Amino acid sequence: MAPYASDDSTHAEEADDLRVGRRKAVRYIVPVTVVGVAAATIGLVPALADSGDPDLPKITAQQLIERIAASDVQQLSGTVKITTDLGLPDLGGLESGLLSGATGDTGGEDGGSSADPSAKLTELASGTHTLRVAADGPDKQKLSLLENAAEYSLIHNGKDVWGYDSASNEVYHSTAEEGKDAAEPVPTTPKDLTDEALKAVDDTTSVTVDGTVHVAGRDAYKLVVKPKQSGSTVGAISVAVDAKTGLPLKFTLTPASGGAAVVDAGFTQVTFAKPGASTFDFTPPKGAKVTEGDGADAATDAPVPPKGAERGFGKDLAGLDVLGEGWTSVATFDTGGEGVPSSGDLPDAGGLGGFLDSFGDKVDGKFGSGTVFSTRLVNALVTDDGKLYVGAVTKDALVKAANAGR
Repeated sequence: MAPYASDDSTHAEEADDLRVGRRKAVRYIVPVTVVGVAAATIGLVPALADSGDPDLPKITAQQLIERIAASDVQQLSGTVKITTDLGLPDLGGLESGLLSGATGDTGGEDGGSSADPSAKLTELASGTHTLRVAADGPDKQKLSLLENAAEYSLIHNGKDVWGYDSASNEVYHSTAEEGKDAAEPVPTTPKDLTDEALKAVDDTTSVTVDGTVHVAGRDAYKLVVKPKQSGSTVGAISVAVDAKTGLPLKFTLTPASGGAAVVDAGFTQVTFAKPGASTFDFTPPKGAKVTEGDGADAATDAPVPPKGAERGFGKDLAGLDVLGEGWTSVATFDTGGEGVPSSGDLPDAGGLGGFLDSFGDKVDGKFGSGTVFSTRLVNALVTDDGKLYVGAVTKDALVKAANAGR
């Protein structure tokens, strides 16, 4: 699970995916791209906080970002509400099926364990969810996803990482190196999301302090991040930063097109008291199906990043080629396929075929021809010869990048 301490976390899940192949590429397109690629790189524009309620000492954007980086919250427990609205077409249950199925981990007897976090937590890429979180240093964290009459829990206690899905009574077990937090496939808390947004700084972004707010009963500063570059689909990122601890309490990402937030995650309740030791205890229930994962070695052996990966979302997409920089960066790789099938080529034309027909937009350029799939934040171009281009950029910017990449 992602740490609450200030030490850098590894992107173990992504590294493992790259090693086993490109078949899980949509994991980058949906969960990670939404919160990582979108907030590519940040330049600093010092500004003083406006007077407001609560009344806090003035602070510059530079100082506030330094306070976030220095935050060393080791112990906490609380409740987080997260809403994700990518604006995918309304096709009933197909949307959630695509999000989970695209990872290659659909659960059930033929698709692995429904308790595997790489499958379960992709549900956070759509809709509104309530999470209970707890942490006691780098070796003990717990995240519970509350559902209708069911609950999914991810527990990290020492070397053991447990996932438990009460609805299916399935358990997923893996191991993590002690002293390092277990990796999550999807950032889930305001701190996770903010860490993704503040990985690099340059002059492509305006960063200001925009007054003060109350979040979960805590006094906080409001940090606002906006791209300077044209062509980005990101409108602004707003982070409420706890005035006392420097911990991000709320993260909101709004699209350049306006309307509701694409990602809105915030604590509704939080305490910094030490959680009880039993919070992190777990024993598989009687009769539960237990699936063993790959263990710590596969999770920590990361590939060498490509040229340009030290900037922006190149960090999140290590192993992929990156075109451009800052907010208009575009990741690309060869899928090895032959583009996107038409609905007539699919057995269920009213299902996935209908989704492709309504969601895709045919385009042409120097790269040839292909299909652009658009959400309110992320655009992805799949060319007819199997190349993939994806980024938090407009369709025109994506096509321009594809043309330049040929």
